[in-house]
Parts: sequence; C-alpha cells; structure tokens
Amino acid sequence: MDPVRNPYAPGAGQRPPQLAGRERETTTFDVVLERVAHNRPERSLLLTGLRGVGKTVLLNALRSQAIGRLWGTGKLEARPDQSIRRPVAAALHMAIREIAPRHRDPDRVDAFLGVLKAFALKASTGPRDRWQPGIDVPATKGRADSGDIEIDLTELFLDAASVATDLGVGIALFVDEMQDVEPADISAVCAACHELSQQDAPLLVVGAGLPHLPAVLSTSKSYSERLFSYVRIDRLDRDAADAALCVPAEREGVTFEPEALDALYEASGGYPYFVQAYGKATWDSAATDPITAGDVRMAAPQADSELAVGFFGSRYERATPAERDYMRAMATLGDDAVPTSDVAVTLDRKPASLSPARDALIKKGLVYAAERGLVAFTVPHFGRFLRGQPT
Repeated sequence: MDPVRNPYAPGAGQRPPQLAGRERETTTFDVVLERVAHNRPERSLLLTGLRGVGKTVLLNALRSQAIGRLWGTGKLEARPDQSIRRPVAAALHMAIREIAPRHRDPDRVDAFLGVLKAFALKASTGPRDRWQPGIDVPATKGRADSGDIEIDLTELFLDAASVATDLGVGIALFVDEMQDVEPADISAVCAACHELSQQDAPLLVVGAGLPHLPAVLSTSKSYSERLFSYVRIDRLDRDAADAALCVPAEREGVTFEPEALDALYEASGGYPYFVQAYGKATWDSAATDPITAGDVRMAAPQADSELAVGFFGSRYERATPAERDYMRAMATLGDDAVPTSDVAVTLDRKPASLSPARDALIKKGLVYAAERGLVAFTVPHFGRFLRGQPT
C-alpha cells in the first residue's frame, strides 16, 4: 500500500484517525458539562490506566468537548519533583484568555489576573530566579499569595470559577501524568476540589494517570474517593479494535480480511497504541487490497522491532542494573501483578533489600503498586519484551 496514504498514527498522545471504544467516556463528559451549565453539582474526573491505552488522547478529546461548549480550558503535564504552582498558573492563564474576550467587564478579568500573577510569583525559588508569568497587570496582594499551596490553590480556583460564572460557563483544568504531582500539591488539589464542590463552583479538574493514582489521592486526603469520578481506561474490545483499523482503511478504499483482523488483535492485545503500531506496519507491508493475515505476519517483525526500540527499549534504558534485575524477576513470574515477596525469592534476596529498586521503579513510572505487597508493570506486554531480552 502507498505509505503516504497510511492512515495509522502510533505516537505518544497522538489522536488516532478513529477514536474507537471511548464513546461511553465522551458521552459521560458531555453530561457533566451540561449539568454544570445548569448549576448542577458534579465531581471532577480522573482517568486511570496503563501506558498505551490512550489516556492522553482521551484527555485531549475531552478538552475539545469543553472548548466546544465555550468553556475556558488549560492543560498541564505533571513531573516528578516539580511544584505545580507554575504549570497551574500557566494553564489557568490560558483558560481565562479563552473566555476573557466574551466578558463584559475587563476590570473583573484583570482583577483575577492580578490574583493569578500573585499566585505564580510565589513559585520563585530565590533572588536569582527571574522567572515572570507573562501577565501584564500588577500582582494583587492578600489573595492566593500566602505561600501555603493549599490555601493559595483553593483561593485561585474559586476566583477563576467566579469569572467563568459571569459568562454561564466553566473552567476545566486537564492534568496529565497526575500520579507525579508532589504529595503536598496533590493534597492541595484535593482540598481545592473539596471547596469547589461545596460552593458548586464551575471548575473541574480532569486528570489522567497510572492505575495507582487513586491510592496516591487517598493517601493525601481520606475523602478523595468522594471528590472524583474514577474512570478506568482499558484496552479495546474486539469490535472497537476492528473499528480503529477498518474505518480509517475504508476511507482509503482498503479492507481487511477477517483472518487479518484476528491476527492483528492477537498481536496488539487491543491496546490502542499497539493497534496503531501494528496497523501502520501492516499497511506498509501489504501489496494489494484486501489486507491478509499473511500481510500481518510479514509486518509483525517490523512492528515488534519499532516497539522494542521506541516503546519498550526507551523505558528499559532508564533503569539501573539493579532495577533491571528487579524487572526481569517480575517478568519471569508472569504478566499480571506479582507479590514482592516472590520477586525477592526469585532474586534470592531479602525483601527489604529490594525496596530501593522497587521505589525507584515506581518513581520512574515503570512499575506501580497494584495492591499492598503486589507490583505490576505500567506498560502492557513489558514482561514479554523483557523475557525476550538477553540476560
């Protein structure tokens, strides 16, 4: 097939040509937006799942829905060991800029921007830090500038919501990699969302993170499970995976034989990133229409090689030798969550001696604590990749 016409798009956060299997989530979010527009109480939303299931893609799709409803939106990506003060300030600045042209009182908008600037400037790390938030109004004193992130974030969110209320819309703040938000900051986010819900203020936090994100939140605030609606994002079922492949191909006048779709689902496991990766390689390998199971078999080594380098290998290379030993031991025990005690037995080590390696892998986002005493890979098929590596 003509590679220029190849419709598939494997990439980090890159929207596929057909967003299949996520209709329930997008419909639910439409209801949330509509309820908020009618002054109905709603909880913020959290998407959780493994890497490669399309959380970032879905997060961006939900943001597009909010923009379509004329909401103010901003997005940030959390990073380990980084305060969220500056990223939140930038995201809310973006959100307010989206709705400000429709506001009838420019002074009211400027008043909020002054609060936002005061909040942002508290991120300064010292006299040599000359960072400025790029807001052309004086910083307001006495609001969102106490230096206590919990107090400041709550006041900032309430003021942003108030500006949106003037227009009969809301603010949606989209946070990717939310499990990496620092403990003090995640506690502040929970406290701010708690206050927003009590005042029916139209500001939603829509987060995406790894499967242990709910545990991160509950550790910071015991009431966090009541603040958010949790949505588990998993691999696609067979019908959705077929649609992700067939609909884009049909737009190009190409079809798949049923056996080819069988082979592609077996290879990809229904994980959206893998569906795109194997679909792209198969398209490039196929010579004629329809695409056959033979085409899939011919293309699979190329897809496997690209995944081994870009998707699996890049993560494996981030691990130290001790961390790689820990992951290889996990891989020998299977692809599901494994007991940390079994990892210790496999390595002939005491469990306590392996805690530094496990904790470092969790911090790097390579494994997560599925339950107490259990660990699992954050990346689907990672165990299979490791079992194929030379020891």
